[in-house]
Amino acid sequence: MLALFLMFGYAFSQTNEELKGIVTNTENISLKGALVKINELNKGAITDVHGEFIISGLQKGSYEINISFLGYENLTTRVSLPTTTPFRFSLSKTPISLQEVVITDNYATNRKKDEPLGIEIVNEDYLKQNLGGSLMKSLERLPGISTIDIGSGQSKPVIRGLSFNRVVVVENNIKHEAQQWGADHGLEIDQYAVDNIEIIKGPASLMYGSDAIGGVIDMKNNKLPEKNSLSGAVDISGKTNNDFIGTSVSVEGRKEWFFATLTATLLDYGDFRVPTDSVDIYNYRAALHDNYLRNTAGNEQNLHLSFGLVKDKIQSRFYLSNVNSKSGFFANAHGLEPRNVDTDVHDRSSRDIQYPFQEVNHFKVINSTTIWQEKSRLEIDLGYQRNHREEWSQYVQHGYMPAVFPDTLDFDMDLERKFIKDIYSANVKFFYQASDKTQVNSGISGEYKENQINGRGFIIPAYSQVNIGGFVLGRHELSPSKQFQAGMRYDHGRIKTSSYFDWFPSPLDDAVDPETNFLQRAASINRSFSNFTWSLGYNYNPGKWNYKVNIGKSFRMPIPKELAANGVNYHRFSYEVGNPDLSPEIAYQLDLGITFGSEKFAAGASPFLNYFSNYIYLNPTSSHDRLYGNGNQIFIYTESQVLRYGGEFHSHYELLDWLQLGLIGEYIYSRQLSGEKEGYTLPFSPPASAIINLKYNEKTVGRIDNPYLSVDYKITAAQNNIVPPEVITKGYQVVNVGIGGEVNLYKQKLNLSIQVQNLLNKKYFNHTSYYRLINVPEPGRNFIVNINIPFHSSKTL
Repeated sequence: MLALFLMFGYAFSQTNEELKGIVTNTENISLKGALVKINELNKGAITDVHGEFIISGLQKGSYEINISFLGYENLTTRVSLPTTTPFRFSLSKTPISLQEVVITDNYATNRKKDEPLGIEIVNEDYLKQNLGGSLMKSLERLPGISTIDIGSGQSKPVIRGLSFNRVVVVENNIKHEAQQWGADHGLEIDQYAVDNIEIIKGPASLMYGSDAIGGVIDMKNNKLPEKNSLSGAVDISGKTNNDFIGTSVSVEGRKEWFFATLTATLLDYGDFRVPTDSVDIYNYRAALHDNYLRNTAGNEQNLHLSFGLVKDKIQSRFYLSNVNSKSGFFANAHGLEPRNVDTDVHDRSSRDIQYPFQEVNHFKVINSTTIWQEKSRLEIDLGYQRNHREEWSQYVQHGYMPAVFPDTLDFDMDLERKFIKDIYSANVKFFYQASDKTQVNSGISGEYKENQINGRGFIIPAYSQVNIGGFVLGRHELSPSKQFQAGMRYDHGRIKTSSYFDWFPSPLDDAVDPETNFLQRAASINRSFSNFTWSLGYNYNPGKWNYKVNIGKSFRMPIPKELAANGVNYHRFSYEVGNPDLSPEIAYQLDLGITFGSEKFAAGASPFLNYFSNYIYLNPTSSHDRLYGNGNQIFIYTESQVLRYGGEFHSHYELLDWLQLGLIGEYIYSRQLSGEKEGYTLPFSPPASAIINLKYNEKTVGRIDNPYLSVDYKITAAQNNIVPPEVITKGYQVVNVGIGGEVNLYKQKLNLSIQVQNLLNKKYFNHTSYYRLINVPEPGRNFIVNINIPFHSSKTL
């Protein structure tokens, strides 16, 4: 298939027209570094020191070009070739934008105007300035985004209170698939290997299919190296709270049409510290040695390779990545008895990893190919992933397990659980420019996944799943300031689970001399799900204002854990049972948005209203397990009608040319309208919060370019609206500080960013943290340093 694409590309490469021009501001000053892009071809150039550019290899005809430059309004216009004189383009200074609260980027501003759903866009500079314990923690400052955490390196994204399989994570156009059903399973993604991230807040099932009912985290690594160049960077990071040390080295190069990039990352960290000397685990108080949360150390080794070709009408790129990690679980919060922990062994070192721990390896290979014609674009994405996860802990007899582990089984006695998941993915999208004002996009996607299990502990059965879906989306420009879009999608999926029997016999009743047998924990299930979804959106951009509205229907298939779970969750001391009769989730949502931006002030709000006809959740019962441990409470997956509403707000004011004041806030309300928990909220509902930000920013101070000093004062309200077994979480205030800039050391530039998180070493609890259930506070004061050392060579390769 790739060979056909190459032949197709070469057929269109015999062109000789050039687009030449110069870009200036309204004062006729040349702008160096402006991006000039031909929209139809996704081809462009960067202006030189004189503001000049050349794009060669073009055919005769008319082209729409877009010109962008930091701090200036984008210019979109149409040019015709051939021409005998260079074009001249003049850009106007942009008014202040809400996006500057996050990061200043013209593409981001336009993307937010065009997208009827709420959207946030960040790049690698933002990620380094807000470096957290994981990629998702680095995004937590964004409004409407939070995380469910377990330890210092494992986090799951939460968008407007929805997480797990309700949020899709996409990397290089392919949905990231692992064991995302587990609260203790983080994302196997290297945050040092991500160029930019788009976060869609709200139902995005139309483009991304089932599971995008809550939103999308779309990560890309699609920058192309300059022609005939070799460049790269070395990143060095350190954190004081858990003695973290990390380094990442990236190299990229390109000849005329061939390019390649390579990134290698090594991370190592110890147990993290909390501002308390003990934690209350239900009815047991566990002492902490020197404030360390014992056995939360870990390490990570990642490798990323990409290569491909870029021609005038075709671009094809391969991505290969391998992410490998080993991390410990908090020793007092895993298993069936938190008291039976050898503290002498665990407290001997804060960097070793003892039982219990997990080892995870995620391998991924992707090919993304794009073919351009005059009015259309074809995108084809193919992917394969293998996720291998093992959880280890010392074998301890519980329930009716034998005191002596038999030597006839095919797994190690200390292997608690093992999952091996293979995923095959394919996406085809076609974009057609029907006229100057109308674009029609369509596509199909398919996915096959197979998950195998092993180990002594059972929670979900082995399963296979097939998903296929197709969509069509139309966008029409009613006027230069008004856009309308409408789309629909059909999805179909089939889930097959395997039956599972215990590897040890258990009594069938409570008789004095009961009969024993190998109990069946899961029956085989074969179910199909299908649904139509739709979306309508409208954008209105009159001058300094932007209005948007979107209404739509989304759908999510139940996952195998919700259908067939039947076992102990060792992390939360519960027994979880699936429901094979669950229906797919259906949700309807209304999203609104209004923003205003002037030269000195910007403000905006993005409220939403969301209704689930059958929200699936884990409901605690009054029953307790009698077979597999110490009488753990039984939780059963069930359905409920749910109403949710809330939103985010932003404001930003430029006090002086070098001093800015910002305010970011969010609020979410959830209520179950039916079922046993009618009147209650949903689990892990984030409380209302706001960030007051004061930021100093200059162009140059001495040898430092773009220096900044940022202070965040975060105010979080108490979360009194809970659902059992959650407990009320008190409100808190935290101060975070950031400082950095581009340091010029003779001929070498260093990008330096320093953070102090939890400056005042405040003891507080995060309601959406997995450890909140056992009263573990958030990490104490943490100094974070990141040094980025870039290098570049433009010599002919």
